[in-house]
Amino acid sequence: MRTTPHKALGAGALTVAAVAALVLPGTPAAAGPASAPAACAPAQVITDPGFENGTSPWTQSPSTVITSRSGQSAHGGSSYAWLDGAGSTRTDTLGQSVTIPSGCATATLGFWLHTDTAETTTSVAYDKLTAKIGSTTLATYSNLDENTGYVHKTIDVSSFAGQTVNLSFTGTEDSSLQTSFVLDDITLDTSGGTTPPPADSTRTPATPAYTVNLSSDTSGTVWTGHESATFTNASATALSEVYLRLWDNYHGTCDAMPVKVSNVTGGSAGALSVACTALKIDLPSPLAQGQSATIGFDLGITVPSGADRFGHDGAFSFVGNALPVLAVRDSAGWHLDPYTDNGESFYSLAADFKVTLDHPTSLLVPATGTSTETPGSNGRTVTTATAAKVRDFAWAAGPFTKISGTSAAGVPVNVYSVSGISSSSAQSMLSTAKTAVDAHAARFGAYPYGELDAVIDNNYWFGGMEYPGFVLDLVSTTALTHEIAHQWWYGIVGDDEYTSPWLDEAFTDYATDLAQGKTGSNCWSSVSWASSTEKITNSMAYWDAHSSRYSTVVYGYGKCALHDLRRVLGDTAMAKLLKDYASAHWYGVSTTAEFKAAAQAATSTDLTSFWTQHRIDG
Repeated sequence: MRTTPHKALGAGALTVAAVAALVLPGTPAAAGPASAPAACAPAQVITDPGFENGTSPWTQSPSTVITSRSGQSAHGGSSYAWLDGAGSTRTDTLGQSVTIPSGCATATLGFWLHTDTAETTTSVAYDKLTAKIGSTTLATYSNLDENTGYVHKTIDVSSFAGQTVNLSFTGTEDSSLQTSFVLDDITLDTSGGTTPPPADSTRTPATPAYTVNLSSDTSGTVWTGHESATFTNASATALSEVYLRLWDNYHGTCDAMPVKVSNVTGGSAGALSVACTALKIDLPSPLAQGQSATIGFDLGITVPSGADRFGHDGAFSFVGNALPVLAVRDSAGWHLDPYTDNGESFYSLAADFKVTLDHPTSLLVPATGTSTETPGSNGRTVTTATAAKVRDFAWAAGPFTKISGTSAAGVPVNVYSVSGISSSSAQSMLSTAKTAVDAHAARFGAYPYGELDAVIDNNYWFGGMEYPGFVLDLVSTTALTHEIAHQWWYGIVGDDEYTSPWLDEAFTDYATDLAQGKTGSNCWSSVSWASSTEKITNSMAYWDAHSSRYSTVVYGYGKCALHDLRRVLGDTAMAKLLKDYASAHWYGVSTTAEFKAAAQAATSTDLTSFWTQHRIDG
């Protein structure tokens, strides 16, 4: 999304405190509050997990373990714990006394670990880091665990619930060839859930397939019908529940939800959470690895007023993020991040959609995927859109003016304009779209989504917004080129947009520069970091708290960093890196660590200092 100044938060952001009392429409509400408090209050029990507040209550030996000195870098903030790294016989320790509450079914130790070593062996663990609770060894790492960036480690410590224990890390180094063990952001999370944390990092539920049948009112602002979702558990850990993301409930309140799910089949609807944008569905029985299931539900969507990515501008409706999609579970658990309109929160796996939209013939309905139209009843038309390997599905409805063309490489392109957009502006956007889709395809791989639809309205407050095969945009050559680049960086090469927004926005702005012949030669002419905690790789949680810096750092500094990387690697090597990286992650998910590893593999130059200088962590 190409952002403009941040608008005020919608009413949906103000309803978090009321979520626990909410139920699905048609489900009786409880008569009153529970008579007894919950047995476990979820908590993170480590004090100063990122070492930003001095040393207390951490204990360390020697006194320089907690540091911000040069030579290593923090995962977040400016401080970290650096054990060993001397290249001589040495033992370093770090510890903290923690109380793990009783009554909590789950307690998970998590920490970010970076290991670098001068050891050349691939088989002998000369230098070691041991994590313990009390006298119990939880895990041991060594020089054999060398990595180019931080890696997140999680350990189940539920068996220590109800105890006050000493959490410790001990690094031991032999007489030669250094190994550095660098720790940061150490957490110990407790909760009352009975489901253990996932045993592996596999993203699941996988290979979703959605079938949707909706019918609109005469204006195209109210849609009702049915949706079903078929999915497979790819993880070795059984899947006992799934979550639907009802993202657009952010645009209303929990008492008046724009997206309503009812009459669930294939599972039991549980509580709504995250300001009513997440709905838990318990499956009838745990789904083992490789097994598939289908859930279904009735669906109602009411589009609110406003030229938003979910809203209507007079007679023109824009229906983005309205279809419920499955949340992702991995080694970090369920990704149930809050909605943000400062950027994106959307994280989903590539899926197949078949969406049937019954609407008045007077309304044109551009949509994700390839569409066909058949006559309906009583002056209505049925638009059927099919899309393979896309992360979301969006559409619009209204009396648009449509023009069409085909790019030089053969991609069909349609431009839909609201009233007030001149024919010359529409033609300009059509020309831009045809040029941009071919330019990006030549650099990153052929466009796979059939046709491309662009819906143009100069009233969009946000500038532009990307969906697979479907973009919303102002009359702007740069913005449209940017949104079309998102077809690769977010659409084809996916990412967790809440955790790592730079992976789509910085890469997309870099692609936009390339398409427009810009070299980024003056990128850093006015750079100014706001604080030591400001990083290109910060999450949307950080940027929502520092919204005025989001575009400058993630878009601007992010693309500048990629221009700088191109100058380090050379134009040819950088072009090959991105094309190969896109191919390796085609319809998959990119992470910062994976990109850094791929970049390092593309050059003999050690990029450690490059990542530090450009504040790219992970």
